[in-house]
Amino acid sequence: MEMITNVSEYEVIAKEKLPKMVYDYYASGAEDQWTLKENRNAFSRILFRPRILIDVSKINMMTTILGFRISMPIMVAPTAMQKMAHPEGTYGCSWKRHYNLYRKENVQQLGQLQMLEQSWFASLRLTVNSVRNRSTLSTYANSSVEEVASTRSGIRFFQLYVHKDRNLVAQLVRRAERAGFKAIALTADTPRLGRREADIKNRFNLPPYLTLNNFEGLDLGKIDKTDDSGLASYAANQIDQSLSWKDVKWLQTITSLPILVKGVLTAEDTKLAIEAGAAGIIVSNHGARQLDYVPATIMALEEVVKAAQGKVPVFLDGGVRRGTDVFKALALGASGVFIGRPVVFALAVDGEAGVRKVLQMLHDELELTMALSGCRSLKEITRNHVVADWDHPRVLPRL
Repeated sequence: MEMITNVSEYEVIAKEKLPKMVYDYYASGAEDQWTLKENRNAFSRILFRPRILIDVSKINMMTTILGFRISMPIMVAPTAMQKMAHPEGTYGCSWKRHYNLYRKENVQQLGQLQMLEQSWFASLRLTVNSVRNRSTLSTYANSSVEEVASTRSGIRFFQLYVHKDRNLVAQLVRRAERAGFKAIALTADTPRLGRREADIKNRFNLPPYLTLNNFEGLDLGKIDKTDDSGLASYAANQIDQSLSWKDVKWLQTITSLPILVKGVLTAEDTKLAIEAGAAGIIVSNHGARQLDYVPATIMALEEVVKAAQGKVPVFLDGGVRRGTDVFKALALGASGVFIGRPVVFALAVDGEAGVRKVLQMLHDELELTMALSGCRSLKEITRNHVVADWDHPRVLPRL
């Protein structure tokens, strides 16, 4: 793995290693997958305006988010069912030792790995352990909030899907709060699951050796094999399609944790989120897995930032593969970015070491971009450092 030089290379290797159903689940988007491609392509339409002859011998990437100090503005996004990508558990089972068991031709043997799965959301463990960053646990993770909290201390968010049973939702939120999670990220863009045709073709189902541990002991059904996508069928039965802005306020009555609204793409919803008491906004199109032909997250970011008017922090989730992407998001007003797929693919290829390397590469790339742009701290990154194809003819800033 020493020859991997950028995070995108992990996906190529992961595609070779993972079972097709698992890789397609992580990699695919909704319908024509236009937004999936656009999430990446849109970054290439933003160019730099670097400043020169500035002393950049010292670069500081530290930042504060919701009162917590973190080492860089790059955080790990919530990704469901990460144990499909890698069987390693918190207590250090060796990936290399079990490599042969996890090759494509040995998928049927994966059940043997269940005993190794103690409790793990790999990126959480890593970010606390090495770069002291922030990460987010999905409701649909294969590890419970208590299992993740037991691994190591650190700054963690809990991504919440609101189920029809509000007592269950309240229990999940309170469990997350007791376990030391620092914020709730409310998934607001999934009243129904998007049409993910790869999952339909593969008849996606959760492998029998895995469970959704946050729901262990509850009669909520299983993500079983169906004639369609098992996940879509499960979500249709469980997710509350009546979720509305009043529920953001309801959440504030059952927890003292700050609520981030995840899935905002417009100025209108930004204003409603702030009115409802949201402590932050995550610009996200759900990894292009919900409604196809919505804008790339980087395209929607500036509209949301302007509407927020500095009242709450705005984060970007989607399409980030380079430190240059992070810089562009910060220049357009983001307080930080979340990365999802790069973490999962690195996890599949090289376990914790892969995730560690992905975060380190993004850290180093962002640091280099800042130096070459003449920025010594995150505060020095401004809108004047980038030009986008949607900009009006520029008026040169006054010196």
